[in-house]
Amino acid sequence: MSTSNQTYKELAIPYFKESFDCIDEVMQELQIPYYLIGVSAIALELLKDGIKPGRGTKDIDFAVMISGINEYEKISEALVARGFKKVAAPWTFYSDVFKVAIDVLPFGEIEENYTVNFNDRYTDLHVLGFREVMEEAVQVEIEEKIANIPPLPGMVILKLIAWSDRPEERENDLSDILRIIQHYYTLKWDEIVEQHYDTLVIEPFDQLLISAEVLGRNSRLYLQKSEVISTRILKVLENNVQVATKSAIAKEWARKLDSDIEYAFDLLSAFQKGITHEV
Repeated sequence: MSTSNQTYKELAIPYFKESFDCIDEVMQELQIPYYLIGVSAIALELLKDGIKPGRGTKDIDFAVMISGINEYEKISEALVARGFKKVAAPWTFYSDVFKVAIDVLPFGEIEENYTVNFNDRYTDLHVLGFREVMEEAVQVEIEEKIANIPPLPGMVILKLIAWSDRPEERENDLSDILRIIQHYYTLKWDEIVEQHYDTLVIEPFDQLLISAEVLGRNSRLYLQKSEVISTRILKVLENNVQVATKSAIAKEWARKLDSDIEYAFDLLSAFQKGITHEV
């Protein structure tokens, strides 16, 4: 997969190039695998197909695969030496020059029960799903650089987990999932025709409902990888497909779509139908 004809300017994320160059330099020096995640990764994946970025962001998120806290401290020291400073959360670094924050989220052998312990104060960085999602990472070119990013279904899983951990703080996760649904029909048209043609004959015909169901089917891969992920995701969906007016996800999607809550609820139900679909 390649966006070699795309530019940082088209990505429209302030100081993305400078931040990405810095992270790339540090990780190459330390020989640590790293991944671009979050809204920046979604924007880059959609840009590959000519879809312009949606919401802007001043935060850029990376995931790094490390074995222990000593490796993370080397990353931290290298970023500080390049002008970034630590803030309250030990995984966040801020540049006064670029006016941008980057989150560097560790996973891998450093994990203990799907959390990372930095110190006595910060022991609850949840990284459930990172390992399984990064196993399916794809390479995307932008100018002279290559970014390793999760596929869109993997991003949906990570965002559902993150939102369920702190729903009061992470409403943007639901908006990002909805944005993926809004474009997934076009992005996966060939696949839909070849592998999911049964969704095309459902009445009434609705591209968004088809998109949500197919996205759910493709997200199922990560539930098959981990019982813990499966339990978490299915519980989140179950809690939100009981009653439309009590569904936090449906409420947020209805607000974003400027639609009635019943339609947003149908959209979520279609995603759930897809993720529980047996081939």
